[in-house]
Amino acid sequence: MASAELPDGPCSGYRVIDFTTMVSGPLCTQILGDLGADVIKVEAPPVGDTSRVTGGAQRDGQSGLFAQLNRNKRSIVIDLRDEAGRELARDLVAAADVLVQNFRPGVAERLGIGYEELRQRAPELIWVAISGFGPDGPYAGLPAYDHVVQGISGFMTVQGTPDEPRMIQSVVVDKASGVAAASATVAALLARARTGRGQRVDVPMLDAFAAYMLPDILGGNAFPEQPLQDNPRMRRMFRTWRTLDGHIVGIVIQDSQFEGFCRMVEREDLIADPRFATLEARFGRLEEFYDLMEREFLEWPSAVLVERARRFGAPFGPVHDLEAFLDDPQTAHNRTVFEVQDASGRRTRQLAHAVRYAGTPATYRRQTPGLGEHTDEVLAEVGLDPGRIARLREAGVIR
Repeated sequence: MASAELPDGPCSGYRVIDFTTMVSGPLCTQILGDLGADVIKVEAPPVGDTSRVTGGAQRDGQSGLFAQLNRNKRSIVIDLRDEAGRELARDLVAAADVLVQNFRPGVAERLGIGYEELRQRAPELIWVAISGFGPDGPYAGLPAYDHVVQGISGFMTVQGTPDEPRMIQSVVVDKASGVAAASATVAALLARARTGRGQRVDVPMLDAFAAYMLPDILGGNAFPEQPLQDNPRMRRMFRTWRTLDGHIVGIVIQDSQFEGFCRMVEREDLIADPRFATLEARFGRLEEFYDLMEREFLEWPSAVLVERARRFGAPFGPVHDLEAFLDDPQTAHNRTVFEVQDASGRRTRQLAHAVRYAGTPATYRRQTPGLGEHTDEVLAEVGLDPGRIARLREAGVIR
Protein backbone atom coordinates (compact mmCIF):
# COMPACT_ATOMS: atom_id res chain seq x y z
CA MET A 1 0.00 0.00 0.00
CA ALA A 2 1.21 3.49 -0.82
CA SER A 3 1.24 6.09 1.93
CA ALA A 4 -0.60 9.22 0.84
CA GLU A 5 -2.14 12.39 2.20
CA LEU A 6 -4.93 12.40 -0.37
CA PRO A 7 -6.77 9.42 -1.89
CA ASP A 8 -6.16 8.41 -5.49
CA GLY A 9 -8.10 5.16 -5.64
CA PRO A 10 -11.15 4.13 -7.65
CA CYS A 11 -13.48 5.12 -4.77
CA SER A 12 -12.00 8.59 -4.35
CA GLY A 13 -14.72 11.22 -4.10
CA TYR A 14 -17.30 8.90 -2.54
CA ARG A 15 -18.41 9.31 1.07
CA VAL A 16 -19.39 6.26 3.13
CA ILE A 17 -21.28 6.47 6.44
CA ASP A 18 -20.33 3.42 8.47
CA PHE A 19 -22.68 2.30 11.26
CA THR A 20 -21.03 -1.11 11.62
CA THR A 21 -19.21 -2.86 14.45
CA MET A 22 -16.95 -5.86 15.04
CA VAL A 23 -15.68 -7.54 11.80
CA SER A 24 -17.95 -7.91 8.77
CA GLY A 25 -18.98 -4.28 8.32
CA PRO A 26 -15.69 -2.70 9.41
CA LEU A 27 -13.79 -4.93 6.96
CA CYS A 28 -16.15 -3.86 4.17
CA THR A 29 -15.71 -0.17 4.89
CA GLN A 30 -11.95 -0.45 5.40
CA ILE A 31 -11.66 -1.94 1.91
CA LEU A 32 -13.64 1.02 0.55
CA GLY A 33 -11.42 3.38 2.54
CA ASP A 34 -8.27 1.75 1.17
CA LEU A 35 -9.69 2.40 -2.30
CA GLY A 36 -10.04 6.08 -1.57
CA ALA A 37 -13.50 6.53 -0.09
CA ASP A 38 -14.04 9.02 2.74
CA VAL A 39 -15.33 6.68 5.46
CA ILE A 40 -17.05 8.23 8.46
CA LYS A 41 -17.43 5.71 11.27
CA VAL A 42 -20.45 6.53 13.43
CA GLU A 43 -20.01 5.04 16.90
CA ALA A 44 -22.30 4.87 19.89
CA PRO A 45 -21.44 6.21 23.34
CA PRO A 46 -19.87 5.34 25.68
CA VAL A 47 -17.35 2.84 24.22
CA GLY A 48 -18.05 2.94 20.48
CA ASP A 49 -17.47 -0.15 18.34
CA THR A 50 -17.33 -3.04 20.79
CA SER A 51 -14.26 -4.44 19.03
CA ARG A 52 -12.34 -1.49 20.52
CA VAL A 53 -12.46 -3.28 23.88
CA THR A 54 -13.06 -6.95 22.97
CA GLY A 55 -10.48 -7.57 20.26
CA GLY A 56 -7.46 -8.98 22.07
CA ALA A 57 -4.30 -7.03 22.92
CA GLN A 58 -5.00 -3.47 24.05
CA ARG A 59 -3.14 -0.17 23.73
CA ASP A 60 -4.64 3.05 25.06
CA GLY A 61 -8.14 1.57 25.07
CA GLN A 62 -7.91 0.31 21.50
CA SER A 63 -7.59 -3.37 20.60
CA GLY A 64 -5.34 -4.95 18.00
CA LEU A 65 -8.39 -6.29 16.16
CA PHE A 66 -9.87 -2.80 15.90
CA ALA A 67 -6.57 -1.60 14.45
CA GLN A 68 -6.74 -4.25 11.72
CA LEU A 69 -10.20 -3.24 10.51
CA ASN A 70 -10.55 0.51 10.89
CA ARG A 71 -7.77 2.38 9.14
CA ASN A 72 -8.63 5.09 6.63
CA LYS A 73 -11.70 6.16 8.63
CA ARG A 74 -12.81 9.14 10.68
CA SER A 75 -14.69 8.52 13.93
CA ILE A 76 -17.72 10.46 15.10
CA VAL A 77 -19.82 9.62 18.17
CA ILE A 78 -23.60 10.07 17.94
CA ASP A 79 -26.22 8.78 20.36
CA LEU A 80 -28.88 7.31 18.06
CA ARG A 81 -31.18 6.74 21.02
CA ASP A 82 -31.80 10.48 21.01
CA GLU A 83 -34.02 12.00 18.32
CA ALA A 84 -31.53 14.84 17.86
CA GLY A 85 -28.86 12.22 17.24
CA ARG A 86 -31.03 10.40 14.74
CA GLU A 87 -31.71 13.63 12.86
CA LEU A 88 -28.00 14.38 12.82
CA ALA A 89 -27.32 10.91 11.40
CA ARG A 90 -29.90 11.47 8.68
CA ASP A 91 -28.20 14.76 7.78
CA LEU A 92 -24.88 12.94 7.47
CA VAL A 93 -26.35 10.27 5.24
CA ALA A 94 -28.11 12.80 3.02
CA ALA A 95 -24.69 14.21 2.12
CA ALA A 96 -23.15 10.78 1.46
CA ASP A 97 -23.08 8.17 -1.29
CA VAL A 98 -23.15 4.96 0.76
CA LEU A 99 -24.49 3.79 4.12
CA VAL A 100 -23.26 0.47 5.54
CA GLN A 101 -24.83 -1.12 8.63
CA ASN A 102 -24.81 -4.54 10.23
CA PHE A 103 -27.66 -4.25 12.72
CA ARG A 104 -30.21 -7.03 13.02
CA PRO A 105 -33.08 -6.59 10.54
CA GLY A 106 -35.47 -3.91 11.76
CA VAL A 107 -33.01 -2.07 14.02
CA ALA A 108 -31.96 0.49 11.40
CA GLU A 109 -35.62 1.31 10.85
CA ARG A 110 -36.19 1.82 14.58
CA LEU A 111 -33.18 4.14 14.67
CA GLY A 112 -34.57 6.23 11.84
CA ILE A 113 -31.96 5.23 9.27
CA GLY A 114 -33.90 2.58 7.37
CA TYR A 115 -33.73 2.52 3.59
CA GLU A 116 -37.30 3.56 2.86
CA GLU A 117 -37.01 6.64 5.06
CA LEU A 118 -33.60 7.68 3.80
CA ARG A 119 -34.31 7.19 0.11
CA GLN A 120 -36.89 9.97 0.32
CA ARG A 121 -34.11 12.39 1.23
CA ALA A 122 -31.31 10.76 -0.77
CA PRO A 123 -32.65 8.82 -3.79
CA GLU A 124 -29.11 8.12 -5.05
CA LEU A 125 -28.05 6.49 -1.76
CA ILE A 126 -26.50 3.02 -1.80
CA TRP A 127 -27.84 1.43 1.43
CA VAL A 128 -25.94 -1.73 2.39
CA ALA A 129 -27.15 -4.08 5.13
CA ILE A 130 -25.08 -7.04 6.38
CA SER A 131 -27.13 -9.45 8.49
CA GLY A 132 -26.99 -13.05 9.56
CA PHE A 133 -29.70 -14.45 7.33
CA GLY A 134 -31.07 -11.55 5.31
CA PRO A 135 -34.04 -9.23 5.88
CA ASP A 136 -36.72 -11.93 5.76
CA GLY A 137 -37.31 -15.64 6.24
CA PRO A 138 -37.71 -17.79 9.33
CA TYR A 139 -34.31 -16.85 10.83
CA ALA A 140 -34.26 -13.15 9.93
CA GLY A 141 -34.63 -11.91 13.51
CA LEU A 142 -32.23 -14.38 15.10
CA PRO A 143 -28.72 -13.46 16.30
CA ALA A 144 -26.11 -14.91 13.96
CA TYR A 145 -22.55 -15.05 15.15
CA ASP A 146 -19.89 -16.75 13.04
CA HIS A 147 -20.35 -19.97 15.03
CA VAL A 148 -24.03 -20.25 14.16
CA VAL A 149 -23.56 -19.72 10.43
CA GLN A 150 -20.65 -22.16 10.26
CA GLY A 151 -22.91 -24.76 11.83
CA ILE A 152 -25.86 -24.18 9.52
CA SER A 153 -23.72 -24.10 6.38
CA GLY A 154 -22.77 -27.77 6.51
CA PHE A 155 -19.08 -26.96 6.37
CA MET A 156 -18.25 -28.09 9.90
CA THR A 157 -18.79 -31.71 8.90
CA VAL A 158 -16.36 -31.16 6.02
CA GLN A 159 -13.79 -29.45 8.23
CA GLY A 160 -14.09 -32.37 10.63
CA THR A 161 -16.32 -35.40 10.10
CA PRO A 162 -20.06 -36.02 10.46
CA ASP A 163 -19.31 -37.62 13.85
CA GLU A 164 -16.85 -34.92 14.96
CA PRO A 165 -17.71 -31.61 13.29
CA ARG A 166 -15.11 -28.88 13.64
CA MET A 167 -15.22 -25.12 13.34
CA ILE A 168 -12.72 -23.12 11.35
CA GLN A 169 -10.69 -21.35 14.04
CA SER A 170 -11.37 -17.91 12.64
CA VAL A 171 -14.31 -15.56 12.07
CA VAL A 172 -14.32 -16.64 8.43
CA VAL A 173 -18.07 -16.00 7.99
CA ASP A 174 -17.67 -12.36 8.99
CA LYS A 175 -14.67 -11.89 6.73
CA ALA A 176 -16.34 -13.52 3.72
CA SER A 177 -19.35 -11.27 4.33
CA GLY A 178 -17.21 -8.13 4.57
CA VAL A 179 -15.46 -8.85 1.29
CA ALA A 180 -18.78 -9.64 -0.39
CA ALA A 181 -20.30 -6.41 0.93
CA ALA A 182 -17.39 -4.32 -0.36
CA SER A 183 -17.72 -5.90 -3.80
CA ALA A 184 -21.47 -5.35 -3.74
CA THR A 185 -21.03 -1.69 -2.80
CA VAL A 186 -18.70 -1.05 -5.72
CA ALA A 187 -21.11 -2.87 -8.06
CA ALA A 188 -24.01 -0.72 -6.82
CA LEU A 189 -21.97 2.44 -7.38
CA LEU A 190 -21.24 1.28 -10.94
CA ALA A 191 -24.95 0.69 -11.50
CA ARG A 192 -25.73 4.15 -10.14
CA ALA A 193 -23.22 5.69 -12.53
CA ARG A 194 -25.24 4.19 -15.40
CA THR A 195 -28.78 4.75 -14.11
CA GLY A 196 -28.51 7.63 -11.64
CA ARG A 197 -30.43 5.58 -9.07
CA GLY A 198 -29.38 4.27 -5.70
CA GLN A 199 -30.55 0.97 -4.29
CA ARG A 200 -30.80 -1.24 -1.24
CA VAL A 201 -28.17 -4.00 -1.02
CA ASP A 202 -28.59 -6.92 1.40
CA VAL A 203 -25.68 -9.22 2.24
CA PRO A 204 -26.81 -12.28 4.25
CA MET A 205 -23.81 -13.79 6.02
CA LEU A 206 -25.19 -17.29 5.39
CA ASP A 207 -25.26 -16.69 1.65
CA ALA A 208 -21.86 -14.96 1.57
CA PHE A 209 -20.19 -17.80 3.45
CA ALA A 210 -21.86 -20.51 1.38
CA ALA A 211 -20.87 -18.80 -1.88
CA TYR A 212 -17.29 -18.47 -0.64
CA MET A 213 -16.74 -21.87 0.99
CA LEU A 214 -18.97 -24.40 -0.72
CA PRO A 215 -18.42 -24.33 -4.52
CA ASP A 216 -15.96 -27.24 -4.42
CA ILE A 217 -18.03 -29.08 -1.81
CA LEU A 218 -21.28 -28.67 -3.70
CA GLY A 219 -19.42 -29.61 -6.88
CA GLY A 220 -19.60 -33.24 -5.83
CA ASN A 221 -23.32 -32.88 -5.20
CA ALA A 222 -24.34 -30.61 -8.04
CA PHE A 223 -26.79 -32.91 -9.78
CA PRO A 224 -30.10 -33.37 -7.92
CA GLU A 225 -30.88 -36.71 -9.53
CA GLN A 226 -27.91 -38.19 -7.64
CA PRO A 227 -27.99 -38.78 -3.87
CA LEU A 228 -26.03 -36.38 -1.66
CA GLN A 229 -22.73 -37.87 -0.60
CA ASP A 230 -19.96 -37.23 1.87
CA ASN A 231 -16.50 -37.29 0.32
CA PRO A 232 -13.91 -38.62 2.77
CA ARG A 233 -11.25 -38.25 0.08
CA MET A 234 -11.40 -34.49 0.59
CA ARG A 235 -10.22 -34.93 4.19
CA ARG A 236 -7.31 -37.09 3.05
CA MET A 237 -6.28 -34.55 0.41
CA PHE A 238 -6.49 -31.42 2.58
CA ARG A 239 -3.89 -32.30 5.13
CA THR A 240 -0.34 -31.88 6.33
CA TRP A 241 2.48 -34.39 5.88
CA ARG A 242 4.66 -35.49 8.80
CA THR A 243 8.39 -35.30 8.17
CA LEU A 244 11.48 -36.38 10.07
CA ASP A 245 11.31 -33.27 12.24
CA GLY A 246 7.93 -31.63 11.70
CA HIS A 247 5.43 -31.08 8.90
CA ILE A 248 5.09 -29.80 5.36
CA VAL A 249 1.96 -29.17 3.31
CA GLY A 250 1.08 -29.67 -0.34
CA ILE A 251 -0.52 -31.89 -2.94
CA VAL A 252 0.33 -33.60 -6.21
CA ILE A 253 -2.13 -33.14 -9.08
CA GLN A 254 -0.43 -32.79 -12.47
CA ASP A 255 1.93 -35.40 -13.93
CA SER A 256 4.78 -32.89 -13.97
CA GLN A 257 4.20 -32.35 -10.24
CA PHE A 258 4.36 -36.09 -9.66
CA GLU A 259 7.70 -36.19 -11.42
CA GLY A 260 8.85 -33.30 -9.22
CA PHE A 261 7.74 -35.22 -6.12
CA CYS A 262 9.71 -38.29 -7.21
CA ARG A 263 12.87 -36.21 -7.67
CA MET A 264 12.20 -34.36 -4.44
CA VAL A 265 12.37 -37.61 -2.40
CA GLU A 266 14.96 -39.28 -4.67
CA ARG A 267 12.53 -41.86 -5.97
CA GLU A 268 13.07 -41.39 -9.70
CA ASP A 269 12.29 -45.07 -10.09
CA LEU A 270 8.61 -44.21 -9.56
CA ILE A 271 8.35 -41.72 -12.43
CA ALA A 272 7.35 -44.38 -14.95
CA ASP A 273 5.54 -46.67 -12.48
CA PRO A 274 2.17 -47.41 -14.14
CA ARG A 275 0.40 -47.36 -10.76
CA PHE A 276 1.12 -43.63 -10.34
CA ALA A 277 2.49 -42.21 -13.60
CA THR A 278 -0.80 -40.58 -14.70
CA LEU A 279 -3.36 -38.43 -12.97
CA GLU A 280 -6.07 -41.03 -13.52
CA ALA A 281 -3.89 -43.81 -12.10
CA ARG A 282 -2.96 -41.80 -9.01
CA PHE A 283 -6.54 -40.90 -8.21
CA GLY A 284 -7.60 -44.48 -8.79
CA ARG A 285 -5.06 -45.58 -6.17
CA LEU A 286 -5.19 -42.54 -3.94
CA GLU A 287 -4.89 -44.41 -0.65
CA GLU A 288 -1.92 -46.41 -1.91
CA PHE A 289 -0.27 -43.29 -3.32
CA TYR A 290 -0.76 -41.34 -0.09
CA ASP A 291 0.62 -44.20 1.98
CA LEU A 292 3.72 -44.05 -0.24
CA MET A 293 4.06 -40.29 0.21
CA GLU A 294 3.73 -40.62 3.98
CA ARG A 295 6.56 -43.15 4.12
CA GLU A 296 8.86 -41.13 1.90
CA PHE A 297 8.38 -37.81 3.71
CA LEU A 298 9.21 -39.39 7.07
CA GLU A 299 12.77 -39.93 5.82
CA TRP A 300 13.54 -36.23 5.31
CA PRO A 301 13.77 -33.04 7.40
CA SER A 302 11.14 -30.43 6.57
CA ALA A 303 13.54 -27.71 5.41
CA VAL A 304 15.31 -30.08 3.04
CA LEU A 305 12.01 -31.25 1.56
CA VAL A 306 10.82 -27.69 0.98
CA GLU A 307 14.09 -26.73 -0.70
CA ARG A 308 13.99 -29.79 -2.95
CA ALA A 309 10.29 -29.31 -3.72
CA ARG A 310 10.97 -25.78 -4.95
CA ARG A 311 13.98 -26.96 -6.95
CA PHE A 312 12.06 -29.71 -8.74
CA GLY A 313 8.68 -28.03 -9.14
CA ALA A 314 6.68 -30.03 -6.60
CA PRO A 315 3.93 -27.93 -4.92
CA PHE A 316 4.94 -28.35 -1.27
CA GLY A 317 5.78 -25.73 1.31
CA PRO A 318 6.42 -25.16 4.99
CA VAL A 319 3.85 -25.12 7.78
CA HIS A 320 4.64 -21.78 9.39
CA ASP A 321 3.64 -20.45 12.74
CA LEU A 322 2.75 -16.75 12.81
CA GLU A 323 6.31 -15.65 13.57
CA ALA A 324 7.69 -17.62 10.63
CA PHE A 325 5.00 -16.17 8.34
CA LEU A 326 6.02 -12.66 9.35
CA ASP A 327 9.69 -13.52 8.67
CA ASP A 328 9.05 -15.31 5.37
CA PRO A 329 10.95 -13.66 2.49
CA GLN A 330 7.89 -13.58 0.21
CA THR A 331 5.81 -11.97 2.94
CA ALA A 332 8.51 -9.35 3.34
CA HIS A 333 8.85 -8.81 -0.42
CA ASN A 334 5.09 -8.37 -0.90
CA ARG A 335 4.79 -6.20 2.22
CA THR A 336 1.84 -8.43 3.08
CA VAL A 337 2.26 -7.12 6.61
CA PHE A 338 3.61 -3.61 7.07
CA GLU A 339 4.19 -1.39 10.08
CA VAL A 340 2.94 2.11 10.76
CA GLN A 341 4.16 4.51 13.40
CA ASP A 342 2.07 6.91 15.44
CA ALA A 343 3.05 10.38 16.63
CA SER A 344 4.68 8.95 19.75
CA GLY A 345 6.80 6.53 17.75
CA ARG A 346 4.89 3.37 18.63
CA ARG A 347 4.47 0.88 15.82
CA THR A 348 1.46 -1.18 14.75
CA ARG A 349 1.41 -4.09 12.33
CA GLN A 350 -1.16 -3.88 9.54
CA LEU A 351 -2.25 -6.32 6.85
CA ALA A 352 -1.98 -4.77 3.42
CA HIS A 353 -4.87 -4.28 1.03
CA ALA A 354 -4.90 -7.53 -0.92
CA VAL A 355 -5.00 -6.19 -4.49
CA ARG A 356 -2.43 -4.22 -6.49
CA TYR A 357 -3.72 -1.58 -8.91
CA ALA A 358 -1.27 -0.28 -11.48
CA GLY A 359 -3.03 3.04 -12.00
CA THR A 360 -5.06 3.70 -8.85
CA PRO A 361 -3.26 2.13 -5.90
CA ALA A 362 -4.85 1.47 -2.54
CA THR A 363 -3.50 3.99 -0.06
CA TYR A 364 -2.81 4.24 3.65
CA ARG A 365 -3.88 7.73 4.73
CA ARG A 366 -5.19 7.50 8.28
CA GLN A 367 -4.38 5.39 11.29
CA THR A 368 -7.30 3.90 13.18
CA PRO A 369 -9.18 6.77 14.80
CA GLY A 370 -9.68 7.51 18.44
CA LEU A 371 -13.28 7.37 19.60
CA GLY A 372 -14.99 10.55 18.42
CA GLU A 373 -11.70 11.99 17.17
CA HIS A 374 -13.30 13.65 14.15
CA THR A 375 -16.76 14.60 15.45
CA ASP A 376 -16.30 18.37 15.19
CA GLU A 377 -14.50 18.14 11.85
CA VAL A 378 -17.19 16.03 10.20
CA LEU A 379 -20.13 17.99 11.59
CA ALA A 380 -18.59 21.24 10.39
CA GLU A 381 -18.35 19.73 6.90
CA VAL A 382 -22.11 19.12 6.82
CA GLY A 383 -22.86 22.69 7.90
CA LEU A 384 -23.11 22.71 11.69
CA ASP A 385 -21.74 25.84 13.32
CA PRO A 386 -19.60 25.67 16.49
CA GLY A 387 -22.48 26.83 18.68
CA ARG A 388 -24.77 23.99 17.62
CA ILE A 389 -21.96 21.45 17.96
CA ALA A 390 -21.35 22.69 21.50
CA ARG A 391 -25.04 22.44 22.40
CA LEU A 392 -25.26 18.88 21.03
CA ARG A 393 -22.22 17.90 23.03
CA GLU A 394 -23.60 19.48 26.19
CA ALA A 395 -26.83 17.52 25.71
CA GLY A 396 -24.87 14.27 25.38
CA VAL A 397 -25.96 13.69 21.76
CA ILE A 398 -22.39 13.73 20.45
CA ARG A 399 -18.93 13.27 21.90
